[in-house]
Formats: sequence, structure tokens, C-alpha cells
Amino acid sequence: MIWTDEQVERLKQLWLEGLSASQVAKRLGGVTRNSVIGKVYRLGLSRKTLASRTDEASQSEVGVALEASRLSSGSQGQNGVCGEDASRPQSGSATASNGHI
Repeated sequence: MIWTDEQVERLKQLWLEGLSASQVAKRLGGVTRNSVIGKVYRLGLSRKTLASRTDEASQSEVGVALEASRLSSGSQGQNGVCGEDASRPQSGSATASNGHI
């Protein structure tokens, strides 16, 4: 198949918008899913740029929510446990319940 410049530009646009190969093929018309996949590969297109921006934003929001949750839960012991159990080692820690390592 011979790709026109217009088809290649439209392919790039649709691919970076997150459409699947099948969806891109349908929008372009006259091309198959496999030809879209092949062209994307040959062009070296990736969704990582778009995905990494989305992931960074999500991780930032999660980090803010976790920090807010931690701050609103009051004081915690070194184990991250609130209340009177805060100073007691949790099971699976370096010190067993009998005090021996």
C-alpha cells in the first residue's frame, strides 16, 4: 500500500489521540488494521509521551491524596499504626514478639 502524506498526518493525529489501530483504519478508510500497525511501527510512533503525562498527573494526584490522608489521620507511630499499638512492632518486623531477633 502507498500512503499519501495526508493519510500519514491523519494517522499520526489519530494514533496520538489514543485510537486503536482498528479505529484508525476505519476513520482513514481503504486501509486495514494491519497496515495501520505496520505504518505506526515504521514511523516509530509511540503513545508513551501521552501515557507518561497522564501517569505523572495521576501519580501526583494520588500522592497528594495519600499525604492528605496521612496528615488527617493524626499522629502515627514508626510503624504507621495509630493509637496504643504504635510503639509495638508489627508481626514480620525485625524483632519477633518474644523479643528475639
